[in-house]
Formats: sequence, structure tokens, C-alpha cells
Amino acid sequence: MSITEIVVILLAGFAAGGINAVVGSGTLVTFPTLVAFGYPPVVATMSNAVGLVAGGVSGTWGYRRELRGQWNRLKWQLPASFLGAALGSYLLLHLPEKAFTTVVPVLLIGALILVVIGPKIQEWAKRRAEEAGRSADHIGTGRSVALTGGTFAVGIYGGYFTAAQGILLIGVMGALLPESMQRMNAAKNLLSLVVNVVAATAYTIVAFDRISWGAAGLIAVGSLIGGVVGARYGRRLSPTMLRAAIVVLGLIGLWRLLTT
Repeated sequence: MSITEIVVILLAGFAAGGINAVVGSGTLVTFPTLVAFGYPPVVATMSNAVGLVAGGVSGTWGYRRELRGQWNRLKWQLPASFLGAALGSYLLLHLPEKAFTTVVPVLLIGALILVVIGPKIQEWAKRRAEEAGRSADHIGTGRSVALTGGTFAVGIYGGYFTAAQGILLIGVMGALLPESMQRMNAAKNLLSLVVNVVAATAYTIVAFDRISWGAAGLIAVGSLIGGVVGARYGRRLSPTMLRAAIVVLGLIGLWRLLTT
């Protein structure tokens, strides 16, 4: 590697770690960076997934306070993310890239729509709960099943491609949960970390020689620091600012996906 390549990949990892802690979609920084330096797409995807585990750890730890009180729901979501990631990793190793990446822009558009209309959906759900004499924080069986199924589906996507899985998770949770943006962001960080760990482990076991360990190491160092910085400043954003950041980065990611 040249000095320029080392510095750029380090900076890309730092940016991805910070973006993932606050919003999700940091892969949309690191993946194109690796491809621009000549790494094949599948090699870039696997190296990126391995490297971003470190940033996922620091970002999740930084948001640990917001995870309190969510474990009754996360005990279902975590296995769903794990199983989805395992299936997605299998698909990456056995299917041609175009079989799945053609669907990515559609999924991203859907997630951004859910992020924007999420507050309206939450207000509607709150009114329905109050009319039925239930607590506004009550999550019925139907929504629990939908949430677990949605988490599983995003896990498949994350195990295969990883880019923007955080935006998809926020979209799903925002449409189904009576939670604040910061608490959903904390859950998103943990679930995304599970997906990345499963994917990275699968790639390491099955395709060790196809991973660029130099690039993965640089991304790991950069994202570890970026996750700490992102968690520290991300919780200071208002819900409106956080949604706006998600939408802006999502649109940029969509443009990158469509033009790459």
C-alpha cells in the first residue's frame, strides 16, 4: 500500500465509524473507497465487514445508556439479526452480486420513506392504543412479530451487503415502536454489530484468503475511533436533526449506489 492509500482508508474508516454510530450507512464511505483503490467488490465487502466490527463495538458502548429498558424486545431481535446475518453471509458467498444488489436501491428508498413518516405512524398507533384503553407504550403481538420479521430481513441484507442496514433498521423500528430516536439508534447499533460480527466470522472462516487484512485493519483502527466520537456527539442531536441526517446520508448513499 502507498502512504496515500493508507491515509485515505484510515480516514474512510474513521468517517464510517462515526456515521454508523449516529445514523448507519458508513459502509457507503468505506466500500467505494476500497473499490476506488482497485479492490474487487466482493473482497471490498468482506474486508469492510471485518474492519467495521471495531467501530460497531465502540459505537454500541457509547450508546449503552440508551439500551436500558429495551432488553425484553431485544431478546427477540438479537436472534433475528443473528440468523438473518448468517443467511445473508451464505448468499454473498454463493450468489452472483447482481442477484441482490439490484434490490438495494428499492429497499433504501422504502427505509427513507419510513424514517420520514415514522412520527405520523407512531402518532396513529398511539391514538389507536388510547382508544382501545391500552398504554401508548404497549406493543401488541402483531407489531412484535412484524418487528422481529423486519429485523430478520434487515439481517439478511446486512449479512450480504451491509451498506445502509442501519437506515433500514431505523425505518423498521420507527414505524413499529413508541421509542425515541436516540433509543432506537442505540438498538440499531447493537443489532448492526451482531450482523457485522456474524458476517465477519463467516467470511473469515470460509474465505480467509479473499479478505484484504491490511485494508480491514486500517478500517478497524479508523472506525474504532470514529465510533467513540460519533457516539459522543450523536446523542446531542435532536430527533429532527437525527432524522434529517439519516435522510441526507441515505439519499447520498442511494445516489452512490445508482451511479457506481
